[in-house]
Amino acid sequence: MASAGWPLFWWLVGSICIPLSLPWLLFKIFHFKKSHAKLQGKVVVITGASSGLGEALAHVFYKAGCKVILIARRENELARVKNDLLSLHPTIPTHPPVIISMDLSELNDIAGHVKKILAVYNKVDILINNAGISYRGEIISTKVDVDIKVMLINYFGQIALTKALLPSMVELRSGHIVAISSIQGRIALPYRSAYTASKHALQAFCDTLRAEVAGHNIKVTVVSPGYIRTNLSVNAVTGSGQQYGVLDETTAGGYSPQSVAEQILDGVADDKNELLISPASPRIAIFLRTVCPSLYFLVMKKRAKHTTSDKNS
Repeated sequence: MASAGWPLFWWLVGSICIPLSLPWLLFKIFHFKKSHAKLQGKVVVITGASSGLGEALAHVFYKAGCKVILIARRENELARVKNDLLSLHPTIPTHPPVIISMDLSELNDIAGHVKKILAVYNKVDILINNAGISYRGEIISTKVDVDIKVMLINYFGQIALTKALLPSMVELRSGHIVAISSIQGRIALPYRSAYTASKHALQAFCDTLRAEVAGHNIKVTVVSPGYIRTNLSVNAVTGSGQQYGVLDETTAGGYSPQSVAEQILDGVADDKNELLISPASPRIAIFLRTVCPSLYFLVMKKRAKHTTSDKNS
């Protein structure tokens, strides 16, 4: 008797859910197409575009019809990414990628590079500050030079490029600054001091920038992703200044660069102020840090102790 009721139950569920979900689905499809369409032809500068997330961002913005300008230190890798893009066959009109070799740690050279960038299309619509370096080490044994290096690349290089491009955006009363931060820009983890400090600083700078440039019709988006399957941990610097050279288990199990890049594309198209790309546990940690900091501090103490025991085992 009970089993005979199941067809009726599912008929009722379908009768109610399908009519309700269909308009929502149509809205999402229409909104997706409309928001992405406004990106076509936009001039997009992507730093750190020679590998990892930056390379994935180059692909998704190129396939969206943007005029991408790819920036990184390694010109040969930029050329590889450019050739990969040119070999694609998107369904919409695309524009040949432009590559410019630049080292963001050379702050005095940034103004000259910006002149080259602006000379390409006479404007920049979207700047994606993606370049960065990670760090693994203990505060007590980390050289100050390492802190300076990480801050120079992850913070000062980003804001120097932003400041150099900002006047052109103000003049046009249009622009979008995108900062690729990290979950660690929201919460600090043990043995990541230099990295998380640089991301905290970038987060604070962007919050201030967003308020100041709103009157000029300039948008600011801060992206805070969790672990991404890239070589970020392998290329991380240690407290002594050497390369870490290890693919962390958490990094290996992270999001694919492609999926993160696609979510960033959606967030930029929707003019999001913030975009949090993360599983549940970091979101809970952010919540605890805000509403119950004492519990958060206790959790971090235990995490630090556990990490130390792992190193010594």
